[in-house]
Amino acid sequence: MDRHELRQRFATLTTAHVADACLRAGVPVRCAPVPVRAAVPGGRCAGRVIPARHNGSVDVFLEAFEHATTGDVLVVDNGGRLDEACVGDLVVLEAKTAGLHGVVIWGLHRDTADLHAVGLPVFSLGATPVGPRRLDERPPDALRSATVGEWTVDHDDLVLADDDGVLFVPAAQAADVFPLAELIRDTERRQADRVHAGVSLRRQVRLDTYLTRRQATPGLTFRQHLRAVGGEVEE
Repeated sequence: MDRHELRQRFATLTTAHVADACLRAGVPVRCAPVPVRAAVPGGRCAGRVIPARHNGSVDVFLEAFEHATTGDVLVVDNGGRLDEACVGDLVVLEAKTAGLHGVVIWGLHRDTADLHAVGLPVFSLGATPVGPRRLDERPPDALRSATVGEWTVDHDDLVLADDDGVLFVPAAQAADVFPLAELIRDTERRQADRVHAGVSLRRQVRLDTYLTRRQATPGLTFRQHLRAVGGEVEE
């Protein structure tokens, strides 16, 4: 899936759709920790991961841009630190100029007002005015991978982000995941339309049938029932 198809298809999806599709496809659901949120509400991005491990200096980001292609997303590993901002407006502006589609930070950002003006989606743990006061030795794999929460990602991963959070999907499995996400989206929309038309969700998913069947088969799960009747509420 190239960057144009990725952006076009994700434009009609949410990370929730894709997360459910991963679960259904047997792909690990790799989400950034819940506190990682859009610096500007409403931000969305989708692209190939360009990883960078921060060691106190912005040169690692500038070097990462040298290897990036249009539509990529910078994923910054700052160890989840809350004592410094590792990305500010100039780095984000440079990312936009380099053609990147967004920035995800396992750490903090700053220059929030200027980020509004730049307009490139940024996702982070929050903001602080304090920049780095350290310069650590740069690890040899600083541009090979980045860790966000419990997950380590690299150039073989895609990153998708919206107001629900940040999700990582192996690029090699996107062709399996996205059709399922679109199927889930379409089914949920049909169900919502029917609710608006007066047909309750309980009726649509045949809740009465499920409750009856569960009495006879206590081990029956609601997910198994939904798959049998073709409904969507949860994966």
